[in-house]
Amino acid sequence: METIALPKKIKFIKGDRPNQKQVVIEPCYPGYGTTIGNVLRRVLLSSLPGAAVVGVKFKGADHEFTTLPHIKEDILEITLNLKQLRLKMFTTETVKLELVARGEKEVKASAITKNSQVEIVNPDLTIAHVTDMAGSLEMEIFVAPGKGYVAIESREEEKNEIGYIAIDSIFSPILSVGINIENVRVGKMTNWDKLIISITTDGTITCEDAFAYSTKVLIEQFTALIKSDEPMATEEVMPAAEEPAAPIKALEIKPKKRGRPKKTV
Repeated sequence: METIALPKKIKFIKGDRPNQKQVVIEPCYPGYGTTIGNVLRRVLLSSLPGAAVVGVKFKGADHEFTTLPHIKEDILEITLNLKQLRLKMFTTETVKLELVARGEKEVKASAITKNSQVEIVNPDLTIAHVTDMAGSLEMEIFVAPGKGYVAIESREEEKNEIGYIAIDSIFSPILSVGINIENVRVGKMTNWDKLIISITTDGTITCEDAFAYSTKVLIEQFTALIKSDEPMATEEVMPAAEEPAAPIKALEIKPKKRGRPKKTV
């Protein structure tokens, strides 16, 4: 059986934006650039682990509609800013971070108390503004590891303290993935593919590591299909049992009465 040629070159090229690189894979068998590119894009966007804020608790606020004195932003705006925190976590458990800011100032992510289990990649992120020297902002920020997007509704079974505000979370460290296919010459053939994958991360993972992780995920999935220790279960359809033929006498078929033909004149 003729085998399909494999790509021979792969290189990473620095992109125009921070934390962006282009992965160039060539030459790909005709049509395989699109096949490989699409499946890698899906895995990159959906299956890479990351960390995000899952909830917050403000001192002096029982719910998200409470107004905080001497704070420029309302609670909804602050929670939206917290969703932009880029985090690296070194544990599989939820971690509580603390932030205390007093006096008139711009409150940034760098004001969050350091924790050995969490690294904040964007400490310059603005979270809120305290507008008066007598004002203060105190909060507990809950962060957790995860994958993909998790809505608040899917965590309704969690029992939280009074004043805890749940936040829908985007855990993926990938900001965007784009694919482009170009033709490349192989011998006399000019219809082979050059696959270009543009990956942009949030800085918590390198493009090289993101690409390697997604490739490993696909290899494990496909390997499971062909190297399973147990044979794949197949559903057998049992033929319907044939009923034994009944003797004609048992059918109690009565003979049809035949009338005499009428004479015609």
